[in-house]
Amino acid sequence: MVTVGVCVRNCATTVGGAIKSIIAQDYPHECMEVLIVDGCSTDGTLSIIKKHIKGTDMKVRVFREDKGLGYARQIVVDNAHGKYIVWVDGDMILPKDFVRKQVEFMEKNPKVGIGRAMYGIWPELGPIAYLENIPFVVESFRSRKAVPLGICGTEGAIYRLDAIRQVGGFDINIKGAGEDTELAQRVLASGWAAQVTPAFFYELCKESWKGLWDQYAWWGRGGHYLFHKNRDVSMLLK
Repeated sequence: MVTVGVCVRNCATTVGGAIKSIIAQDYPHECMEVLIVDGCSTDGTLSIIKKHIKGTDMKVRVFREDKGLGYARQIVVDNAHGKYIVWVDGDMILPKDFVRKQVEFMEKNPKVGIGRAMYGIWPELGPIAYLENIPFVVESFRSRKAVPLGICGTEGAIYRLDAIRQVGGFDINIKGAGEDTELAQRVLASGWAAQVTPAFFYELCKESWKGLWDQYAWWGRGGHYLFHKNRDVSMLLK
């Protein structure tokens, strides 16, 4: 059993594609469960999700929360029945072999706690989103073996559930970004490895300068919390 964890909020323009790409996976559907946590979206995200999951043969459960991303991730962990959690954001598109390749890699590498897929470039991206995507693509190709903490996030990653639970799960006090980096630091410190897998995924990056500004400001607020929780500055720079 594999759990697909989808934590979303106000991503109505992209979430339909993300859900459709999950449903289209060639991994046996009877061995998959999808846990969706909506952060009380106000833009129709939830209704779009419900429309796309209607009639699917996958096990799907939908939760709602208003306490932040760390809490949302932990809802998935607490309710997961899978050996692994494949994390999918609302702005991602998965090739149909994504889950299968991620699971096959983890099964062959029992010491890996975090398997990080590589970024691809979605052909329909506009110029701003394309430029934003390039550094992530380059970094994922540079890190073909060991993965630096800075890109150990949940996006496009598969996490071993035992590794998450061993370190106590996500910090539910983290409201915004950084909940995955903080968890990854503890997972790696406990002896698990993080490696790049053969799988690819696509991120539909922000299509406007304002969208990018808002995103980086959100990441910055998360980094501020992490720095004050853990004064190891190098953690934020790795």
